[in-house]
Amino acid sequence: MTALRSALFNLVFLGGTALTVVLGLPLLAAPPRVVIVYIRGWARLMLALLRLICGIRVEVTGLGHVPPGGAIIAAKHQSAFDTVVWLTLLPDPVYVMKKELLSIPVWGWFARRCGQVPVDRDAGASALRGMVRAAGAALAAGRPVVIFPEGTRSAPAQRLPYQPGVAALAGATGAPVVPAATDSGLAWGRRAFQKRAGVIHVSILPPLPPGLRRAPFMALLEETIETETARLIAIRGAVDKSGEDDSAKSHADAEQSPSSPGKQTTR
Repeated sequence: MTALRSALFNLVFLGGTALTVVLGLPLLAAPPRVVIVYIRGWARLMLALLRLICGIRVEVTGLGHVPPGGAIIAAKHQSAFDTVVWLTLLPDPVYVMKKELLSIPVWGWFARRCGQVPVDRDAGASALRGMVRAAGAALAAGRPVVIFPEGTRSAPAQRLPYQPGVAALAGATGAPVVPAATDSGLAWGRRAFQKRAGVIHVSILPPLPPGLRRAPFMALLEETIETETARLIAIRGAVDKSGEDDSAKSHADAEQSPSSPGKQTTR
């Protein structure tokens, strides 16, 4: 059943995304905010279908920690889900994303129109400076910027090196940095076909103290995100194990019951 539901959702997700960008082509001539509202509608629809088809709910805590206006959301990245959910949580968000994504036909046009910030990961210091300029302009305009400090998706139990881009952006702009953790990879894994029913948690934590130097800033950011991510993964693991234990107990009780299937009862 999980494979069947996953196949249906993957079909709907890919097909629905393609249909959304094709139907939205005339909007590319509209102001960026109109395009963003349209894309947010797509994101809300995809999360609703994720729940309906795959039985995956989203639970968000700490949204009040995000200050109004320009703020940097430094988010754990385990799944394609993470690139969708912030569109539904933040007004007018900007993502820092790898340059290759903006080369996707049609979809890349929408991303550019919405002001998403591309990063050429092979360009070194010049790419970092360009990212800081573009993301800094978005922050100055009062838009929240979502950045994935690891620079790519990681498996739920995996810790990848945190890249210096978030520290450079915070240092150059003075914008508050809000860490965010998730266990999304347990339900919607990296490059995984199957989607596992349950709850995806997104935990938004208080902003880091301002004025930290780069090394202590990076150490605190990583420790904050990874500690909370580990906690969320442990909760999900405990819930899954509890479900398995309950299922095993019910099965054992059924086998012992005189009215269980496979046994004949007499009055």
